[in-house]
Amino acid sequence: MAGTVGELTELVHRHWPPSTAESWDRVGLVCGDREATVDKVLLSVDVTWEVVRQAQQVGAQMIIAHHPLLLKGIHSVDPQTPKGRILTELISSGIALVCAHTNADIAADGVSQAMAEAIGLIDLRPLVQRQRQPARDQLVVQVPTDHLTELVDALSEAGAGAIGDYDRCYFASDGTGSFRPGAGANPYLGTPGEIEQVAETRVEMIMPRTRRDHVVAALRRAHPYEEPAWHVIELPPEPSAEGLGRIGTVRPPMRLADFAARVADALPATVSGVRVSGDPDALIGTVALLGGAGDSELSTAAAAGVDAYLTSDLRHHPASEFREAADAPALLDVSHWAAEWTWLPLLGRIIAAETSAAAVVSELRTDAWNFAVHRAG
Repeated sequence: MAGTVGELTELVHRHWPPSTAESWDRVGLVCGDREATVDKVLLSVDVTWEVVRQAQQVGAQMIIAHHPLLLKGIHSVDPQTPKGRILTELISSGIALVCAHTNADIAADGVSQAMAEAIGLIDLRPLVQRQRQPARDQLVVQVPTDHLTELVDALSEAGAGAIGDYDRCYFASDGTGSFRPGAGANPYLGTPGEIEQVAETRVEMIMPRTRRDHVVAALRRAHPYEEPAWHVIELPPEPSAEGLGRIGTVRPPMRLADFAARVADALPATVSGVRVSGDPDALIGTVALLGGAGDSELSTAAAAGVDAYLTSDLRHHPASEFREAADAPALLDVSHWAAEWTWLPLLGRIIAAETSAAAVVSELRTDAWNFAVHRAG
């Protein structure tokens, strides 16, 4: 037995966690008995009637697709409707369906990574960095040494000092605190108008930025001083291989026309091919790309200082306005389906490495366009 629907679903979730998908997305197991056996999996970009028929023909008990079948809500699975027909056939045929969409778009082993590798880019990094963990702060506070334990306990309970599987984490260094209470002060230690020196400990703790107000409130309650000395340092996000799109290097650099030809050779053939805006002889050394619709990140690509931006579904006005800028990168627009198809072989290799199920990459062209007419001359 190769595995079960549940086990294959968990494999997908390990590599592309549903929690990383956009809030509007619909990913994960769509239909199928989690206990059912899976010997063969069909991998596809879309879930169309033809893809379902192919799964039946090759004997697949499961389809793993990139695009969700039920992205928009439906109120019926009437087989007279396109989606109802597909769902009815999947369920009656015992074929499970799992979708990994925006969670696969941002992953380190996701769609844009696969596309970048397919066209031979190197030195890859995300175009839009994704924070692996919530924003964090470092709290620094001085406290009389004999109150250290009490303060650390209060700060920990409020949410500070948790790092991974550890809690109550802090760094402490001893020193001397000095102050002079004013005439209106009511000091815990010392006398108004006189300089006081106290054995103090500097405490440093990490905390989620979302817990800052709670931790500071706990600090004020637990600290013995009327006016405790403290400050917060906002920490930069940790580098991550996760993120939307990729930036990579073309080595050696090549003419835009030659790079476009390389892209065309690397992707499955489609009616639209590779549309290009730019000087054919311009030298291309760095490229930003985004698998799928990418005009939302045109400004990000320009700010990255790359020589070209490769994506799909570019609209006329955003593209033409983008190219009007003096130093705008060249644009390459490819089929949405072809760009994201490059992820399927990578998905297949992961399944082969971690299970004994056979993975079949569907080569059915589910691109929306099936022919083009060009005026002669």
